[in-house]
Amino acid sequence: MTASEPIRVFLVDDQELVRAGFRMLIDSQPDLTVVGEAGDGGEALERLAVTGCDVVLMDVRMPRLDGVEATRLLAERPGAPQVIVLTTFDLDEYAFAAIRAGAAAFLLKDATPATLLGAIRTVHAGDSVVAPSTTRRLLEHFATALPDPAVPSPDERLATLTEREQETLVLVGRGLSNGEIAAEFVVSEATVKTHVSRLLAKTGSRDRVQLVVLAYETGLVTP
Repeated sequence: MTASEPIRVFLVDDQELVRAGFRMLIDSQPDLTVVGEAGDGGEALERLAVTGCDVVLMDVRMPRLDGVEATRLLAERPGAPQVIVLTTFDLDEYAFAAIRAGAAAFLLKDATPATLLGAIRTVHAGDSVVAPSTTRRLLEHFATALPDPAVPSPDERLATLTEREQETLVLVGRGLSNGEIAAEFVVSEATVKTHVSRLLAKTGSRDRVQLVVLAYETGLVTP
C-alpha cells in the first residue's frame, strides 16, 4: 500500500446495525475505507483469507467463533492485519485475552467517533503510541491477575535479554515511544528501534503491545 492509498478496514460484529454505523463513519474519511465485513469470527477468517486489509475492528463476544479465538488464529497468518478489539464492557477479561492473543488495541464501543478513527490510524502507524488509554487500563487491571500456563516462565522469557534491552522493555511497557526512549537513554532513535527489534525477536512477541503485556506479566512494570 502506498502513502496515497487509504487504510483498509475490515469490520467484524454480529450486529448488522453496529457494522453499518462503523462503515458510515469510516467511509466518510478520505484516508480510510471499509473493504469488507463479517458477522462472526469464523466468517471473518474465511473472508480475510481472500480480502486484503490493514486493520480489523473485532467484536469480542460473537456466536460460532468469538473475537478472542479469531484474533489468535488471524495473528498466526503471515502479514496479518492489526486488530482492534471492540467491546461494550470496560475492563472485559475477554478483551484482555484477545490483547494477549495478538490484538493491537482495545476500545469501547461507546468511544467517540474521533477516538475510534484515531485508534485506527494509530494502530496502523504502529510506532508512536502503544495503544489507546483504555488498553492501558485493561492491561493494568488484568495483566498480573491472569497467568497463562501456555507461556514460558518469566525468567525464561527474560533470560537472554541484555541489561539495556530489559531497560528498554520497561520503558516500552510504560508506553513510551521510540523517540521518548531515545531521549531517556540519550541515544539515537535508530538505536532504540534496534533494541525493540531484538526484544521482539528474543521474546517471540508479535508487536509492541505484546511487549507491554510481557512487561506486566513478568512484573517489570506494575500498575
